[in-house]
Amino acid sequence: MAMKVLVFTHMYPSPRHPEAGVFVQQQVESLRREGIEVDVLHVDVKRSKWLYPWSFVPFLRHVLTHRYDLVHAHYVFAGIVARSQFRFPLVLTHHGDEAFYGWQAPLCWIMSRLVDKVIVVTEQIKRAIGLDSAVVIPCGVDFDLFKPMPQDWAREQLRLPADKKLVLFVGNYPERRKRFDIAQDAVTRLRAGGLDVDLIVAYKQPYDKVPVYMNACDVLVLPSEREGSPQVVKEAMACNLPVVSVNVGDVPEVLRGVQGCFVCRRTPEAIASKLMLVLERAERTCGREAARRYELTVIAKQIIQVYEQVLSKR
Repeated sequence: MAMKVLVFTHMYPSPRHPEAGVFVQQQVESLRREGIEVDVLHVDVKRSKWLYPWSFVPFLRHVLTHRYDLVHAHYVFAGIVARSQFRFPLVLTHHGDEAFYGWQAPLCWIMSRLVDKVIVVTEQIKRAIGLDSAVVIPCGVDFDLFKPMPQDWAREQLRLPADKKLVLFVGNYPERRKRFDIAQDAVTRLRAGGLDVDLIVAYKQPYDKVPVYMNACDVLVLPSEREGSPQVVKEAMACNLPVVSVNVGDVPEVLRGVQGCFVCRRTPEAIASKLMLVLERAERTCGREAARRYELTVIAKQIIQVYEQVLSKR
């Protein structure tokens, strides 16, 4: 019989927020392709923060009326709700910087010791929760969606200028920790130096348009103050798009050995300098081959191994 898993999460694509938790959805679909029977219980807390405590109700109702081999919760608040039952083993994934910043960090530390197994997406998070038994498994990338495309075609699809250098910023630019202001300042410096360059922002775009943006542009910039394991870097690598990033999350490890990509200080001067190197080089990278270890199928098999280890102890 196929293994049956309940994925419980507060982050998952919805009609109002199709971009939310796409990486969780991709993980679910990849597990299903590997033969795991997966049900998803999603409480959309973007509608109201009060839905966090209310989510105990649908969760307990669900686990009392269904049978599973185990429950897999994503993020600490989902883990708290999922630990309200001991009927099924519980796996918890920590995805972001909440494990080592702010008031959520102690919750992550405590919850990591109350579940059957912990998955973290970076070594940095593993060190933060101080749990040697935690397993590091980053989220995977859809290599069928994120792939190299002709740049001229991509620019035509997005109606972007064909004769300019384009720097891409992907994400929630109004959010302070993303430091969009540094990206703007860096590009302004490039213009002041005589370079014909534009800063392109991909925010609240349909997910399947993001790879088109990545193929249309010349380089991705990531100046964030805090990240867990930013998917956008791995997705850019799958498109062979050069990346200029600050030292945040697992970016140095992800980019290690990929020519044409740079990790630098979080200053407009440093970022502008590295952007200039990339734009003068005017070449795509070989990031796709380096990122093969993040393919969805590879990651799904690692997660299944965790499931099997948990069940073997039961």
